Amino acid sequence: MKPAKIFQQYIWLVTLLRKHKRLTLEEINQRWIGDKVIDGKPITRTSFYRHKDAILNMFGIVIECEPKTYKYYIANPSVLDDDSIERWMLSTLTVNTALSNSVSLKDRILLENVPAGEEYLLAMIEAMRTGRRLQIEYQRFGAESYKKVVSPYSLKLFHRRWYLLAFTGVHIATYSLDRILSVELSDETFEMPADFSPQEYFSEYFGVTADQTPMAHVVIRAYDWTPDYFRTLPFHHSQREISCTDEYADFALDIRPTPDFVGELISYGESLEVLEPEELRLKIRKILEDSLNKY
Repeated sequence: MKPAKIFQQYIWLVTLLRKHKRLTLEEINQRWIGDKVIDGKPITRTSFYRHKDAILNMFGIVIECEPKTYKYYIANPSVLDDDSIERWMLSTLTVNTALSNSVSLKDRILLENVPAGEEYLLAMIEAMRTGRRLQIEYQRFGAESYKKVVSPYSLKLFHRRWYLLAFTGVHIATYSLDRILSVELSDETFEMPADFSPQEYFSEYFGVTADQTPMAHVVIRAYDWTPDYFRTLPFHHSQREISCTDEYADFALDIRPTPDFVGELISYGESLEVLEPEELRLKIRKILEDSLNKY
């Protein structure tokens, strides 16, 4: 069987258990046949166990059976949190499978443009996996290009752009892949510091700008349609809803209000208001006034 078909079956099983939580093998088979996953043929117990093991190896998703009810369920649902690599892989394969099965609809499925740079991903992942340093040629906007050998620590996707988090030998820096001109694997090796976590490094930030902006307790008021949007797509893991009326909802975050975060707040226009801290409120007001003066 072609790999694409196998992946489709893995995705079908994970999606089914995420939706229905707990199902017996018989209940799974009823839906399997109804959805004609293999032309209406049932899945054997042996095939189901092979799929279960493959899903664990590929996505880290543990499917277990409840002894009393014989119902199967995802034992570690947190592995599919919004910012996990497993969630991203599953989402990517799901979209890829759906698109490959719907070629006739290609003119009706619109995707966002992704800037250049993803051709360097394989080399960077290989360098991270083998602990080899990278020589990159980089060019900031409006500046001359330069070459640098760096230790690749992490890759991060933000606003349709890939970023490399790397140690330069002096400090940690972030490089946008669409501004990288070339990448070469070096013979030099490096060891990832045991006490360094990319998740912790970015945990106090929104986006990829990780500077020395002081931590702040930010309270925002969302109007119109935005409260539901923020509930389903939170700004930050610290976000929590603190009050709600028929007209608005207030959310609190503990975050460093870097330019990435400020820009995101401004993008919501009149649908969002910063209540505190006062200095952030005044900063956004000045940005809006300066923008208005240009019109």
